[in-house]
Amino acid sequence: MSNQPQADEPTPDQLREQVEHTREQLGQTVEALAAKADVKAQTKAKAAEVKEQATEQAALLTGQLKDKATQAAELIKDKTPDPVLDKAAHAAAQVRDGAAHAGHLIAEKTPDPVREKAASAAGLARSNRTPLLAAAAALAVFLLLRRNRNRNRRRK
Repeated sequence: MSNQPQADEPTPDQLREQVEHTREQLGQTVEALAAKADVKAQTKAKAAEVKEQATEQAALLTGQLKDKATQAAELIKDKTPDPVLDKAAHAAAQVRDGAAHAGHLIAEKTPDPVREKAASAAGLARSNRTPLLAAAAALAVFLLLRRNRNRNRRRK
């Protein structure tokens, strides 16, 4: 008997190559299984995806609402007679003046600590306008979706 490999037996180099290939496949399989088992990472990824979709939907809805409001305002303005527009402008000016007067009265009668807290809150809101608007838009989308879901349930 000889130690020479037969024609159909793999050589040691071929065996090493097969072992290395099998290890590589096994490593990829383990990584895939670990990714599937990482529920926290999957949840974060899904939450980020949903957040992005909600932001896109909110931006789209906001744009559509602005367009519709602009169109409605133009239509109303075009169809409203001039005397009515003049009266409305005069009434709006009176309301603005009344609101300004009321604001001054409130400012005079409001205690300083309350005024300071209100100014602080207003400044904080101004400095975080984008996140507040995004949150408001997301809330609006959520409420619209919830309302539509409730309507669909009632119809069934």
